[in-house]
Amino acid sequence: MNWFRLELPARPENVALVRVAVGSLASHLDFTLGEIEEIRVAVSEAFSNVVLHAYPEEGGAASGGTVTVEARAGGGVLEVSVSDRGVGIADVELARRPSYTTRPDRMGLGFVFMETFMDEVAVTTSPGHGTRVVLRRRLPVRNGAPSDGASGDERAGT
Repeated sequence: MNWFRLELPARPENVALVRVAVGSLASHLDFTLGEIEEIRVAVSEAFSNVVLHAYPEEGGAASGGTVTVEARAGGGVLEVSVSDRGVGIADVELARRPSYTTRPDRMGLGFVFMETFMDEVAVTTSPGHGTRVVLRRRLPVRNGAPSDGASGDERAGT
């Protein structure tokens, strides 16, 4: 089992750092490059949603708003948790609906991308206290058996 924990300011420029860290960890499993990119997109959406929505009145990182990203890879599963201590989500079911947004300049597709690219998306929230989004992706079965080691030209790192 390999893992990491990052605590970062809720700033847009930190999305790239999180994408690199999660992509690197995912490459330790036998995900294809395309699958790693899907995972990176899902995690980017989770992190970006914190930057955009968790600390709106406090000015995000300008007032100390932080995002904690924890990731674990092992046993054929990648799990990534993105959490904040922000305003929380008033209605999770509504927030998960395609095209729902609280900001007219946004498309409201963050949860759609997360749910499309990950096997599981779990959300726990407490209005006024923060939100935690847990994303899980299992290695797919390849050639009739679970994939457990890097092989083939399409695998990350080859």
